Amino acid sequence: MDRAIGVFGAIALVIAGILLGPRLRQWRRDRLKRRPFPQLWEALVEQYVPVYPRLTPLERQRLRGLIQVFLAEKQFIGCGGLTVTLEMRVAIAAIACLLLLNGRESYFSRLRSILVYPDVYVVQETKATAPHIVEERQVARLGESWSRDQVVLAWAQIQRDRANWRDGHNVVLHEFAHQLDQEDGEAEGVPFLKNRADYQTWAQVMAAGYEKLCRDVGRGAKTVLNSYGATNPAEFFAVATETFFEKPRQLQKRYPELYEQLRRYYQLDPSAWV
Repeated sequence: MDRAIGVFGAIALVIAGILLGPRLRQWRRDRLKRRPFPQLWEALVEQYVPVYPRLTPLERQRLRGLIQVFLAEKQFIGCGGLTVTLEMRVAIAAIACLLLLNGRESYFSRLRSILVYPDVYVVQETKATAPHIVEERQVARLGESWSRDQVVLAWAQIQRDRANWRDGHNVVLHEFAHQLDQEDGEAEGVPFLKNRADYQTWAQVMAAGYEKLCRDVGRGAKTVLNSYGATNPAEFFAVATETFFEKPRQLQKRYPELYEQLRRYYQLDPSAWV
């Protein structure tokens, strides 16, 4: 009898954890958002997110709360001899959380750790070049997003991006856009959308934009989107996100339907910040 009671008690605890877990997590996050935001942190946000002063008071408040939660829940790991500083943590969190300003607040649900290298790092890449032929090569990278639980970033590139906010290149925005895309475990250029009906419109607009970019790149035409976006639909979404936040008016002019689709997804209009 005692053993049976113990088993049922353990089951009850598991069920309680499943039912109460989300509520406890939300309660903890709400507490974090109410914490005072240090002045030093706000100064760092202004340095690494130049559009911060242009945000509405509500958007700035929301961003500060998102940063508090992000820093409490994500692990930062220095690589290549780098010691991660407060500046690095706040800068990365601030830029990444711009993507969550629409109130989705998924906090990049699959992400656990951010690995930070001093600068360009080299990885061993294995690629099938033909049937039964595998090629191994070393590839230099500035960032990457893993569908499991990690983002890798080069700190020197983040600093370069800070100095060139309007050039349409931002490694943090790019890699964390991949995280949004990968929340379902796949990198295909399709993040979670609010309504099932939205997926058809998303597919049509993104496919049209991707094909246009591929044509422009193929004929050597100048385009507001980085040519790397022509690699595949997943890279197109990440590149489009960088451009949406850094060169909104140019994107709106050259790709009006794409801009509108991203505006609806992020529920933000960066053209108003310029």
